[in-house]
Amino acid sequence: MSVSEGQDVAAGRGTLPKVREIGFGAPFAWLAGGWRDLWRAPGPCLAYGLAMAAVSAGIVALLVLTNASFLALSLTCGFVFVAPMLAMGLYEAGRRLEAGERPTLMGMVLVRRAFSSDAAYLGLFLLLIYLLWGRIAQLVYGLSTWHLHDTVEKFVTFALTTGEGRDMLITGSLIGGVIAFFVYMSVVVAAPMLLDRRTNVFAATVTSFTAVAANPGPMLVWAAIIVALLAISAATAFAAFIIVFPLLGLASWRAYRALVDDGSGADQTSR
Repeated sequence: MSVSEGQDVAAGRGTLPKVREIGFGAPFAWLAGGWRDLWRAPGPCLAYGLAMAAVSAGIVALLVLTNASFLALSLTCGFVFVAPMLAMGLYEAGRRLEAGERPTLMGMVLVRRAFSSDAAYLGLFLLLIYLLWGRIAQLVYGLSTWHLHDTVEKFVTFALTTGEGRDMLITGSLIGGVIAFFVYMSVVVAAPMLLDRRTNVFAATVTSFTAVAANPGPMLVWAAIIVALLAISAATAFAAFIIVFPLLGLASWRAYRALVDDGSGADQTSR
């Protein structure tokens, strides 16, 4: 690469793309498009979802069996903090499907750009937030009761039938909701953008914030859809995750393509 080409790449890495404004129907169009994409490549996408479901269910089962039911709940709720990076392979599948190619499981697992330094910085940021959430959840629980509820039955009874338990759920939900929405604003566009473009983590994060700020209503709808589908997955002991995780990953790729202008002038919302 010549000096001038290197300068062009460096300049491109720091350039903020334009963000499009979308309507309230866009999130449902992304979900419908993600559903179509899922069944265009069901083998690798469902295998990816199966792997995520198995790992999630295994971790929760291990925590429950070791009498750490509270940790199982807090870590399950905090999954939204690390999910965007775990979905990198699905963004790659969405990118390949858009280009008319057929994704493979190996190609989804070994995504070259997912191992870039900027993707690593974003992943580290999300991991730190995840660990912070775990500590905050422990603190809220510790301030709510003097007792250790080491089984699922004891913890559920405490949380749902006592005033202290209900206060704990309300406080934890409010704090977790604020943290989760901050993370959502930071990565809803940034994670797929780092995979798709030669950019840096700061430009990708700013673009993500800008996309949410420019479309607060539709992006709140999209956040609610994500939370609802993840809650359904958790309620099924992560069995629904086999379909829900790849569906959301593919739909998130479509969300990124609809929100961020690629310079071609084409509208990606309904593709």
